[in-house]
Amino acid sequence: MERMANRAQTVFVDAMIAVLAFVSAYLLSTPQIAIALSTDLLRITSLATIYGLLTAAYASVFRKEMSPWRYVSLPDVLVLARICVLSVATFLLILFVVDRAHGLSRSVLFLAPVLQLGGSVSARMMRRALHENTLESFAPFKTALDRVPQAPSLLLIGPTSVADTYLREVSRRNDNAWTPVGIIGPEPREVGQQVRGVCIIECMENLELALADLRRWNRYPRAILFLDEPARIKGLTADQVGRLKNDGIRLLRLPSIVELSQHDATALLPMREISVEELLAREPIELDRRAVQSLIRGRRVLITGAGGSIGAELCRQVAAFQAAHITLLDFSETSLFEIDREMGETFPDMSRKAALVDVRNATRVADCFRREKPDLVFHAAALKHVSMVEHHPCEGVLTNVIGTWNVAEAARKCGAAQMVLISTDKAVDPSNVMGATKRLAESVIQSQQNGSGTRFCAVRFGNVLGSAGSVVPIFRSQIDRGGPVTVTHEDMARFFMTIPEAAQLVLHATASCADDDAEASARLFLLEMGAPVRIMDLARQMIALSGRVPGKDIEIEITGLRPGEKLSEALLDDSESSIPCAPKVLEVVSTSAIGLSGLQLTDLGELAERGAVSDVRRTLFALVSQIRGEKAGPAPALRVVVNQ
Repeated sequence: MERMANRAQTVFVDAMIAVLAFVSAYLLSTPQIAIALSTDLLRITSLATIYGLLTAAYASVFRKEMSPWRYVSLPDVLVLARICVLSVATFLLILFVVDRAHGLSRSVLFLAPVLQLGGSVSARMMRRALHENTLESFAPFKTALDRVPQAPSLLLIGPTSVADTYLREVSRRNDNAWTPVGIIGPEPREVGQQVRGVCIIECMENLELALADLRRWNRYPRAILFLDEPARIKGLTADQVGRLKNDGIRLLRLPSIVELSQHDATALLPMREISVEELLAREPIELDRRAVQSLIRGRRVLITGAGGSIGAELCRQVAAFQAAHITLLDFSETSLFEIDREMGETFPDMSRKAALVDVRNATRVADCFRREKPDLVFHAAALKHVSMVEHHPCEGVLTNVIGTWNVAEAARKCGAAQMVLISTDKAVDPSNVMGATKRLAESVIQSQQNGSGTRFCAVRFGNVLGSAGSVVPIFRSQIDRGGPVTVTHEDMARFFMTIPEAAQLVLHATASCADDDAEASARLFLLEMGAPVRIMDLARQMIALSGRVPGKDIEIEITGLRPGEKLSEALLDDSESSIPCAPKVLEVVSTSAIGLSGLQLTDLGELAERGAVSDVRRTLFALVSQIRGEKAGPAPALRVVVNQ
């Protein structure tokens, strides 16, 4: 009822503006206004009423095409112009049918829609100005002290269109937390222009010059807000970022599209500090929101390894896409507690269950799946550190291989629609136990696809920036201690992605095969990750980001390759090829149809339970050779692998 009243009020105001515009046009077109008012009052009133009613009718028809007055924009002006033209055209048609528009000046037909459009737009612009507090800066009694910015100064870097949106939202909310002092835009031709009173002072290539000018004007920023993903901003170097940090400038960014998925507007989330991982990352992929939304919304989702880096990010993104229920499964009490607490605070209305379960325990896993009845299963639980698993192969087999088998069996028996395994590029031609166990885990998933109704797939990742135990946190802690930063080999290179990007890939892959025929074979996906990154370059960049000079302030020390470590990783095996299946996502096609049997997995699990390290290694690599279509050979000893 209230909404209808507001719409009726808007239509009434537009009609009254039309009436006043028509009367004004009629009087302006009449040389002697006083005579016209005395002799033609009835005619003016009747004609103005007809014109106002026509405007009200068209305003009602086109009401849905216009924004509320406080958000008026150019498309609304075009709709108003259409209403004015249609109103005067219909008005003329009616008068022509009645009395061939006798006695009506042509100038009235021209002036009336012009005045009507001007009045309608002016009224809306005034409403928007009041809503955004734009008129405050023109208050005549405002003191000079009131006009001096009191909030910390903020420099904006990014596209002009995003700057306009941000400044409009800040004005609307009367947010005085920061005082924008300038914009660094991407286009040199825009320098000197203003966006809502804030000047575009330079382009990105002249950032240093812009900062020098701001310092000279006593407007040096306390913080810089990046209006786009840091990886997309051209011309921003690690040395520049390091100097900014040394100057005490905070580096901020707006929430990402994933963080905004449960909110209505950018301003609902506060700006946050930029992480090193975001500055190191390449241009991120775009999330196919509609496909993922249709996949997850209203579904029951279970995530193993929910307390880990990838598992926790999956929990956040799945919750943001409005799953019906989330089961958080992990064997680490601390990690499970933390992600459960975070989910409770961030998504208080989300139905969830924290399950402290070890994926090695088939009975407990099956019981949990039977109770929770998940529709989608994301299996992220794994032992992933190469050196640790290399020295504890039995534990790696029990968690990465047998655990995957237990989860897949439970998912199939409980009738889950889909299960996704998180794999790694180290599963390609594995030279270490961790990679070999993940290759067997992929084979377990492929052998599970037997037409049971559950669709299985796996996703291969490169290294994940910022995950627990990855190279970035290690380098960060070494830099904080003053060095040295340790690199195993100066030519070592790896594929990298951020944690949110890795989680997006899982959702992409899941959505890609959501409608597959259950009789089809299990699918394997990987990300189109571009060129690998040299670890030595990464170390130098992180030192520069900290505001120090590599080799001068902090040394880089070469320690030598560790057992089972490669100089570089591959994304595809010799028997594999890839085809595009989604933006930035590839599907792996293998020519090897050899899989694993349940008996082989049982034998391997029994060896691991007994702690037979040598037998486990030998059997593990023999099975990998079988899967790759090779002749089974002896298990590789602890060794260093150097790719030429």
